Amino acid sequence: MTRPFVFITRKISDNVVSMLEQHFLVEMWCEEEEVIPRELLMEKAKQADALLTMLTDKIDEELLTQSPYLKVVANLAVGYDNIDLEAAKKNNVTVTNTPDVLTDTTADLTFSLLTATARRIPEAIDYIKDDQWKSWSPYMLAGSDIHHKTIGIVGLGNIGQAVAKRATGFDMEILYYNRSRKQDIESELGVKYVSFEDLLNRSDFVVCMTPLSKETEGMFNREVFKQMKDTAIFINSSRGGVVNEEDLFKALESGEIKAAGLDVFQNEPIGADHPLLTLDQVVALPHIGSSSLETRTEMMELAARNIKQVLNGGKALTPVHI
Repeated sequence: MTRPFVFITRKISDNVVSMLEQHFLVEMWCEEEEVIPRELLMEKAKQADALLTMLTDKIDEELLTQSPYLKVVANLAVGYDNIDLEAAKKNNVTVTNTPDVLTDTTADLTFSLLTATARRIPEAIDYIKDDQWKSWSPYMLAGSDIHHKTIGIVGLGNIGQAVAKRATGFDMEILYYNRSRKQDIESELGVKYVSFEDLLNRSDFVVCMTPLSKETEGMFNREVFKQMKDTAIFINSSRGGVVNEEDLFKALESGEIKAAGLDVFQNEPIGADHPLLTLDQVVALPHIGSSSLETRTEMMELAARNIKQVLNGGKALTPVHI
């Protein structure tokens, strides 16, 4: 009897591959930096019982309807906006993600990005590397304080809550806006629920942690940036699609807001010619929110366990429900 076929769309840990190979036929696109070509992904999906995918892989209706053996798509991320969930359900394909395991790591990165942007750390590094440090002056590379300031978190899911916990260590006032109020954890985290408009008006740091959906796509636009303080710093480590990047550029260029720290973009990867990179007050990272060795390995292991469960007739450990 032929063993089920698992296709992995990007190079992952050899140990995780070996774990899958004990039970299944496994093939992997071995490039670390290049997205698998669409034609090859379609070809492999037609043969596969399971796909282990990345956010960069478009798992749409076209692919799903042409993959007769496919039973599970294990996405190596918390998000799954690269997958057509309705089409997956219609074709009886289970979709899984990797929640929880990357919560603290992404929160660490988010607060690091906030700190780097506020204190102008990348500029300071370049200042020395470019041999500009010739003397000392009181306002040389002066940034913004973080302690005792107000942070507004848009989207208080698990990662947003973890960011709030880190903010308490800086004695910050913590505001949040969420599609539903979370009164049960407000006293525990020391957070205060406010309207979106109130959060924008009051926050020194606006941190976007909301998932990408039809409702949130492009929600941070010129009108929203105009409601923020001109000293405010915008941080986004959720999804690039929630921000209108042209509007963000204009808001930064005109001084409507002070700075931005970005780990995600509308179309990834971005090139060195991206307009936002021309601004000194922008700190840009290549979508590394969960990128620690420990966390990425744990994500891979969870994706593999999800595949094993489903292909062996069991229930997925972390299924995505519509």
